[in-house]
Amino acid sequence: MKAMFLLFLLTSTVAHSQKKAKVKNGDANLNTTVYSDDKTETVLLLHGGPGVPDEMLEVVDILKKKYRVITFEQRGVGASYCKNCSYTMEDYISDIDAILEKYDITKVHLFGHSWGGLYAQIYAIERPEKIKSLFLCSTSSGTNTLWKKTEKEVMSFNRKMTSNKEWINMGWNSFLGMLGSDKAYGKVFKQVLENYYKDYSDLKLDNEFYTKIHSKPINKTRKEIRKYKSLNEVINPQFPILITYGDNDIYGESKDELPKRFPTATITTIKNSGHIPWKHNYAVFEKILVDFYNIEKPAE
Repeated sequence: MKAMFLLFLLTSTVAHSQKKAKVKNGDANLNTTVYSDDKTETVLLLHGGPGVPDEMLEVVDILKKKYRVITFEQRGVGASYCKNCSYTMEDYISDIDAILEKYDITKVHLFGHSWGGLYAQIYAIERPEKIKSLFLCSTSSGTNTLWKKTEKEVMSFNRKMTSNKEWINMGWNSFLGMLGSDKAYGKVFKQVLENYYKDYSDLKLDNEFYTKIHSKPINKTRKEIRKYKSLNEVINPQFPILITYGDNDIYGESKDELPKRFPTATITTIKNSGHIPWKHNYAVFEKILVDFYNIEKPAE
């Protein structure tokens, strides 16, 4: 059974001051949300998946104290659904270009989680002149053969966390998803999220979340990641890089490639955390975020 479980996260009930806008890029109409629009510098958040939305509102809440924060549903996801989209890595790169142009951003702080971390790596390697900083949170390890290895590791993690019945259901729904069933993929990712939360807290997610998951971006993006060139080593980046993983994250040996690709990066392991650090160990993750982005905490 093939794995297609790479990763995303959940919505929150926290209220936010925000504005929404669509950014057109070819056939894609990207659903963007902007927080703290009065701030000078911008952090762009890239959710995981591929093909699974995540507003990352806890991350937004921390960052918006100092930065304008932009989130968006990636092409084919949620309200960014488009019938005729293609899903090459060049398409994904051009989506960020379009968002930066729309919001008149010359340089951006890029934060990526899981598949979004790989997306951030690809963009930073192709557009280093547009990057102010790079935060890779529980990032997928790489493209091409390394992506295949990563998927096997994620599959092994999910197998370990499921009963035989749950595993069989995941396999069946994965098969239906590969045939084009949005509903089946919703069931797959519901189980995946439950697996990620089992050792930490209860999963609380509205069923509407799963209606934003569509099979096309999942299937087509995974295919394009496998085809994409292997990522080069970044020898002398002109921006800081931080890489974090939970001590019980979903990845195995594949993540050892990150220090080789980014030899100047700071790499931090978050204790008592899995793949979703702002849900699993918020206090430690908040401190890491605050320190990296130099955010002043209010006096107690």
